Amino acid sequence: MDQRDEEEFAEYFAARRDAVRRTAYMLCGDWHRADDLAQTAFVALHRRWKKIRDPAATDAYVRKTLVRASIDESRRPWRREWQTETLPEPADDTPGLDELVATREDLLAALKEVPPKQRAVLVMRFFEGLDVTGAAKALGCSEGNVKSQTARGLANLRQVLEREVETNG
Repeated sequence: MDQRDEEEFAEYFAARRDAVRRTAYMLCGDWHRADDLAQTAFVALHRRWKKIRDPAATDAYVRKTLVRASIDESRRPWRREWQTETLPEPADDTPGLDELVATREDLLAALKEVPPKQRAVLVMRFFEGLDVTGAAKALGCSEGNVKSQTARGLANLRQVLEREVETNG
């Protein structure tokens, strides 16, 4: 890459770094993994920087790379949670749901329990603000797939949040 390309990439990186990192966090729920995912997306973008013909498509490329990296990472065996026979006893001093205020952390914790593809669709649709067509392009799938994954993802998210209410309320 020549000097001009490097400067353009550096400008893009500086402008979009925080937004990409936030999106990555919403996809995975862990700031350390979010940093890794954002880095993966920017490295992939850097490799293809000279081949980008439409600068308006750069954000879409980064989003698609981010989602794919998140889904690939979730498939890795060392990321899987292990089932146990007994659950730990809840602490006696935990406040009831009526004492808790619904926070962003509650939503992000519930989002972690939604399957990766559904989570990706929910993040693209409701946190990135993309419509069905935009989310389909970003994720490389059909609009029908986005619609069905959105419906399933919202149902799973509701179920997780309702379970949280029943457990803590």
